[in-house]
Amino acid sequence: MERRNVTRTPQEVLALCREKDVRAVDLRFTDLMGKQHHLTVPASQLNEHAFADGFGFDGSSVRGWQSIDESDMLLVPLPDSAWIDPFTSLSTLVLACAIQDPITREDYARDPRMIAKRAENYLQSTGIADSIRIGPEAEFFIFDDVQFDQRENSGFYHIDSGESWWNRGRGESPNLGHKIRHGLGNMCSPPNDQTGDLRGEMMQTLIDCGIDVECHHHEIGSAGQAEIDIGYGGLLETADNLMTYKYIVKNVAKRHGKSVTFMPKPVMGDSGNGLHVHFSLWKNEDPLFAGKGYAGLSDVGLYAIGGVLKHAPALLAITNPTTNSYKRLVPGFKAPVNLTYSQRNRSAACRIPMVSPSPRAKRIEFRCPDPSCNPYLAFSAILMAAIDGIQNKIHPGDPIDKDLYDLPPEMADRVAQTPRSLEEAMQALEQDCDFLLRGDVFTEDLLLSWIEYKRQHEILPMQMRPHPYEFCLYYDS
Repeated sequence: MERRNVTRTPQEVLALCREKDVRAVDLRFTDLMGKQHHLTVPASQLNEHAFADGFGFDGSSVRGWQSIDESDMLLVPLPDSAWIDPFTSLSTLVLACAIQDPITREDYARDPRMIAKRAENYLQSTGIADSIRIGPEAEFFIFDDVQFDQRENSGFYHIDSGESWWNRGRGESPNLGHKIRHGLGNMCSPPNDQTGDLRGEMMQTLIDCGIDVECHHHEIGSAGQAEIDIGYGGLLETADNLMTYKYIVKNVAKRHGKSVTFMPKPVMGDSGNGLHVHFSLWKNEDPLFAGKGYAGLSDVGLYAIGGVLKHAPALLAITNPTTNSYKRLVPGFKAPVNLTYSQRNRSAACRIPMVSPSPRAKRIEFRCPDPSCNPYLAFSAILMAAIDGIQNKIHPGDPIDKDLYDLPPEMADRVAQTPRSLEEAMQALEQDCDFLLRGDVFTEDLLLSWIEYKRQHEILPMQMRPHPYEFCLYYDS
């Protein structure tokens, strides 16, 4: 196993290349929308000077980045990020890169990794804590077949999973009948669970690439929904690991003729894919969220919840950044649409897990995010909301230790809800973004570009297109 996120010198990376007979170096970075890109160079191009001089690329071809008249940018390899890609036929070393302006050599303000780095630095500058630990639970679907298209005169999608209940009557040779009933996939065992070996290979590949894994299991969705939980780490470290996690999971699936999606709601009427974010703050190795209050929380922990809940509508513009995200955030399906908090309660937006009495295990789980987000931006925004809550002592009010989907109407009306659409979330972000701008973690320019891109390239195109179900409803009007 190649260790990740450890201090390495360029000389040590070059020695690793010689040890592993590396023939190619893959330089990777993530755009503003959370999509990973790469540039591959021969191993001979990687020398000590390259770690300082970087490699040129066209920044105008990356979504939300440079204009064409200022297109030249630099990829500067980060030696601490080195690992060996298990999927390439040619022995390939992977290096994450910082993005810099080639003239000023300043770090690029729209580089998501830089935003995450600034968020961690800002936390330290406040004196509240010296570190944040994040543990993500990313869910995904494994499909056997995926087809979709959208044209001026047609639009459709078709997805399939051999283990799903809808294939009980399919003419397989033979059909053994071990299909998963609707909504009963959570931690089911073989032969109903038909993706256990595949998840096991995903888990081992993650471990081989230096990522700690806690567990894997089948999720609630009957059509191959899965979850693999990876270990806790710092904000930037965990965001890096989550990008690698998505890369590995998708490519292990592809190797077996399967397709993985982290789309929040690909199956109608079934559970969607969440990204439950567990986080805690630490100072001098002491857990700051542990105390003697509700659910074993400290005042700091309660105020962090208060900040997250207060800013949640704006947060969701970053943590739930697609139009499809809001098809997951509907009542039922364990979707956290209620902006309140509770111990053990998975129907609340913020949950305090009670699985261990250890103060070191005391943490907050923010259940609203989904894995379509850019983790560098999402984790940074959550941290900034928590910091604001702590600095301003924002109390979250009383917890609700009841099934929030079954509250009496007079009580349910008093519980704030998540935005119902991406446009609502964007409006909330426009009205409530000051907490993100502190410490220059996010910039006003970046947020304006984010909102404009989402409206012009996602919200408006969706509004312009007829939906197939509208034909069912209205064609014979």
